[in-house]
Amino acid sequence: MNENKGSKMDITHLQRKERAKEFVLNYALYFILGLMILSIIAIEPSFLSKRNFLNILTQASTRGIMALGVAGLIVLQGTDLSAGRILGLSAALAASLLQSTSYSSRMYPELGEISMLIPLALAIAVAAVFALINGFGVAVLKLHAFIVTLGTQLIAFGLVQIYIESQKGGAQPIGSLQERYKLLASGTFLKIPNLVWFLMIISFVMWIIWNKTELGKNMFAIGGNPEAAEVSGVNLVKNIMLVYLMSGILYGIAGFLEAGRIGSVSAGTGFSYELDAISACVVGGVSFSGGVGTIPGVLIGTIILQFITYGLTYINVNPYVQFIIRGMIIIVAVAIDVRKYIKNK
Repeated sequence: MNENKGSKMDITHLQRKERAKEFVLNYALYFILGLMILSIIAIEPSFLSKRNFLNILTQASTRGIMALGVAGLIVLQGTDLSAGRILGLSAALAASLLQSTSYSSRMYPELGEISMLIPLALAIAVAAVFALINGFGVAVLKLHAFIVTLGTQLIAFGLVQIYIESQKGGAQPIGSLQERYKLLASGTFLKIPNLVWFLMIISFVMWIIWNKTELGKNMFAIGGNPEAAEVSGVNLVKNIMLVYLMSGILYGIAGFLEAGRIGSVSAGTGFSYELDAISACVVGGVSFSGGVGTIPGVLIGTIILQFITYGLTYINVNPYVQFIIRGMIIIVAVAIDVRKYIKNK
């Protein structure tokens, strides 16, 4: 009797240890990120201020909008290496049309003051074309998203280089933007940065699409099991193309707002933004295994990573060391995600 009781206690103890181990492994990344944030605060307590927090939210906004587009592709078991460069190209096009009318080296000197909706529409259109090319490659040509988006990344980078070098003064940043454009991105409403409002509105729209529409339902079905989704009557090509189109629209909006936020656009604009977006998605719980992800998770992941990036810069950590840290975060996040997938399978 005592032996049976002792055996049961041993089994219960082992189960508790196993559960504790699983908990630590599943949430290891959050512990690491939390320790990093606490370390930054400990090194420089002045980091905790309302001004810094608003700056973090502002900088996270355009990346968050882009991450919402990338998240849909990851839900489909894909990815997008071209997102940052597409954003950069969209930003360059928008900025070139909204340079100050008094600036002597304008790219389009004959162009008067136009509605900001025109550059916004152009930025979205160009980004949407690239996204549709990516979607066509994945849905119709059955190419891996990594390969297609790597190709369009290079194409977008080449085009933005050519476009910027076509200026009268040669390869210089597209600057001297109109005040109304910069104010749109850097202004505030009810003491909250405009960019944060844009992120909240777009996030709400995306939440509705993901959770309340047929497209959202089909997106998760395809990501979870494409063969089963097709057997159930889901049009794979149509839905995949629509998700890619949706991502392109978000890249275009983010590019338009990013140009106004930073005040000028160079060939480096958008560099590694796609890695930030992918990192934010994975940290926020969007699984590379497909079919799993939430809008709040993407937003939380974006803000956490921006908090760390801003904090590392605030305490004067070498920018190259920051790249190493970001790379390690991606590796750990994906490793945990893969581990969960293997365990569930």
